[in-house]
Amino acid sequence: MFSEKLAIIGGSRAYDLLKTDPFGPDLQCTKIVTPFGDSGTIHRFVSPEINFLFLSRHGDESYSVTAPFVNYRANIWALKECGVERILSWSGPGIINTRLKPSQLAIPHDLIDETKDRPSTFFHNSGLGFIRQGEPFCPQIRKALRLKLESESLEFGSEGVYVCTQGPRLETKAEIRMFKQWGADLVGMTLIPEVFLARELEMCYGSLCYLTNYAEGIQERPSEPGVLFGGMSSEQENQEVEKTVLRLPSLAKSCLIYLNGLDRDCHCKDSMSRYKQQGIIGDDWHTWIQPVR
Repeated sequence: MFSEKLAIIGGSRAYDLLKTDPFGPDLQCTKIVTPFGDSGTIHRFVSPEINFLFLSRHGDESYSVTAPFVNYRANIWALKECGVERILSWSGPGIINTRLKPSQLAIPHDLIDETKDRPSTFFHNSGLGFIRQGEPFCPQIRKALRLKLESESLEFGSEGVYVCTQGPRLETKAEIRMFKQWGADLVGMTLIPEVFLARELEMCYGSLCYLTNYAEGIQERPSEPGVLFGGMSSEQENQEVEKTVLRLPSLAKSCLIYLNGLDRDCHCKDSMSRYKQQGIIGDDWHTWIQPVR
């Protein structure tokens, strides 16, 4: 069993980046058996600057698990079991707000949940889980990301409302128009329920988004069957996105190095404190979770 306080959850293309040793030597990897099934493969990276764990959300060899079928509960439970306190994730959403453009980075600050039928809590059939979500993403991680991107003189969105859809299909024009009216800036399929599950186990969670394409109807693009996103992004945009993807490991690792020197002074670590104070739960988080039957 690993014992590390920091982890990265890699989104799309993580499986390709793992083949290039983006973080240095991958010393160990394992899947962890949880009450919710096996986790994804967890890799342990060790360097003079930082030790951390890495989990590829969609699989290690290819895009083998699409967003609605990721075992989010098993992955988050496994990272908690490994001692993780802070999770930095990345994902590749589409763009609704045209102040943003493909290949840019963005740091989402809020969410809209349009998923369906995804197990979204550890506290099934219990009285737990009434947790405020005024800041669903950890403010410390968001600050670390912002400082890192500024230091690299990168163009990025410092805020963004991310609407999470069920998938695996892409969204219709009417859905995107609706999301735009709601104030959404980005549309993706992966951050929910991941972010909420982490908060239930008092873990910090933040996300760095690399922007892949304009969402359906934001810019009219002819359909091109057989190519990435069916032609919703141009070849030039795809090339620029690829450059951004290749920077993700170093950006994420640098953020973890910054966070590693900080005490957790955010609210994430205290999300279950009311239940503890009332004596409903104890300090052992394993006892909070109802077994799957």
